[in-house]
Parts: sequence; C-alpha cells; structure tokens
Amino acid sequence: MARTTKRETDPGTGVETSATRPSEAAESADPAADTRWLSRDELAAWLANSAIMISLPAALDARMQREAALTFFEYMVLSVLSEQPERTLRMSDLATRTSASLSRLSHVVGRLERRQLVERSRVPGSGRRTVATLTQTGYQLVVAAAPGHVAAVREYLIDEIEPHDLSALRRIGTAVNAAINRETRSPQQG
Repeated sequence: MARTTKRETDPGTGVETSATRPSEAAESADPAADTRWLSRDELAAWLANSAIMISLPAALDARMQREAALTFFEYMVLSVLSEQPERTLRMSDLATRTSASLSRLSHVVGRLERRQLVERSRVPGSGRRTVATLTQTGYQLVVAAAPGHVAAVREYLIDEIEPHDLSALRRIGTAVNAAINRETRSPQQG
C-alpha cells in the first residue's frame, strides 16, 4: 500500500506535526481509512518499545538458561511462589501474577513438577481449584538464581535509564498492563 506523509498544524499548540498514512488513492479503497495512524514521535516511541518487548525477554531468557538452567518464565513462577505464605498459591492467582494464561502456566508448572521444583495439589471442595507449591529444591534454586536475575535486570534496564525515569516506566507498565487485562477480560464478541 502506498504511504504519504501528511503535515498538519495542531490548533491547540500551533506545532506542525507529520503522520505517515496511506496515500489518498489507497485510502479511498481501504476499509481502514479511518485508522488513527501514528505520528512520527508515536512511531519512534512504539518502535523503541517494540525492541524492548522483543529483545529484553529474549536476553533475560538466554541468560537465565545459561546461568540457572531455567527459562525466564520458569524463574518468574518460582520467584512468585517463593514470596507467598507457605510458598503456595492457587494456579489462577499464579497465572495472574505471572501474566500468563492458565494453559501456558499449567504446561510450565508440569515441567517444573517433573524437575521436582514445584508440586501441584487439588484444593478440597467444589470446583477444580489447584494450588502450586514450591518445593525445598525449587526454593534453593530460585534463591541461587536470584542474584543473576537481578544483575541482568540492572544491566539491561535499570542502570541504563535515569533514576527519574523509573516512575515513568512503572506508570507506563501499569497502564499498558491494565489495558491488556481489560481486553482479555472483556467478553468475546462473535
């Protein structure tokens, strides 16, 4: 699809902005003609964030596997459990705290069970409630892996940004996570 850059002046600030969007010819035949295309600044921010979303988890994962024989997600599961009373949490709550689907979490916890790092058990009563409990072996592994994880987080992210940017990073992460959670909780429209 052909694209053009359109220059507009913001009536509120008088600042000239530009936005890359489909050409007029393509726009007339395009059902997405009403799309709010990203401005140059929005696109630059999005691309920088996209690089983080792709490269940071991959870097953390590779380092965690190399140093502790865990994936980054496995480490997060063990870490969350290690901070809970009795090192136990309902699977649905663990999924929420690790930003995972129950299906993905169940698969990963199954792997961790086979390594005797986590145990699953049913909660008595109605429903299909299951809890995951961190074993002593799992606890020892996550305690041993934590310094390397923290070093990687510092090296790749925290030490690379200005201290005053931490609150912005937290605010942005919270807002994006809330938007994603709203989307995943909304009823499916068919």
